Amino acid sequence: MTAAVTLDGVSCTFGHGAGAVRAVEAVDLTIEAGEFFTLLGPSGSGKTTVLRMIGGFTLPTAGRVLIGGTEVTGLPPYARPVNTVFQDYALFPHMTIRENVAYPLMVRKVERAARDKRADELLALVQLPGVGDRRPAQLSGGQRQRVALARALISEPQVLLLDEPLGALDLKLREQMQSELKALQRRLGITFLFITHDQHEALSMSDRIGIFNAGKLEQVGTPQAVYDAPATRFVAHFVGAANVLEGEAARALTGHAQAMLRPERVTTGGADGARASGTVTEVQYFGAFTRLKVDLAQAGGGGARVQADLPSGRGGTVPQSGQTVHLHWDAAAVHALG
Repeated sequence: MTAAVTLDGVSCTFGHGAGAVRAVEAVDLTIEAGEFFTLLGPSGSGKTTVLRMIGGFTLPTAGRVLIGGTEVTGLPPYARPVNTVFQDYALFPHMTIRENVAYPLMVRKVERAARDKRADELLALVQLPGVGDRRPAQLSGGQRQRVALARALISEPQVLLLDEPLGALDLKLREQMQSELKALQRRLGITFLFITHDQHEALSMSDRIGIFNAGKLEQVGTPQAVYDAPATRFVAHFVGAANVLEGEAARALTGHAQAMLRPERVTTGGADGARASGTVTEVQYFGAFTRLKVDLAQAGGGGARVQADLPSGRGGTVPQSGQTVHLHWDAAAVHALG
């Protein structure tokens, strides 16, 4: 099967000379047809620039962009079989919701009755039946996001690009939209390329994740792979909470020169069989779990600090600041880094 999107050595530099900024550097990436693929990274990491190069809004300074096996590197956005949903929705305030959704078909000179019928079908698909005659200002943020999604889908793109589309929504609505987006993508079978800096969005929605840092793609893998087996120290820290141990502490505690241990894999218990002991310096309650920050005894841990996430409702008393605790973890919970 032909890949939905292929990036072949793609780079993008803004500016010239000493002031030039390399936003993306020599990225190779293949996104399969029908995949929900997420580009994850902090602000300024290059992920949005990659999306803009795929969409045709920014031209690469090196490399090739292919969609469905056809090179589109130099083509404008309207000539590519993609569509984009932006964070700010970009709806026309003077148009009705139906007119907003049908706008791409109006540009193509599709007869009005046909485009209105299709717009109403798309509004029903995104769970907004009966709102076609309203204006954008009469809808909530989540509803406007669905309208933007319907408008992007009406052109039947091969690839849908979503540039942090849930960033303006509150937490509960964002979580609801995550579930709806994933269900919609499965129902339609369209390739979704989703951009976010939110690790929880990426882990919960994606078939695969590509993690960007400083213009480079550090790792591509399934959510479970990038969480359980991060390729680099950056990935370990950026995707979830992590204890990253180095040098003397890592060798003493794990046998590796550099290793990662997720806090939820660390428990407290008796001294027998403990991997390390230390003093609790901070206790943070997060509802579902309580996080302990523990300074390890010099003899056992080289002076390192380890976090342990203890699930709520496990019984017993949660250790308090200043208390000595004994930490336990399975050897299989340790992941060696680089």
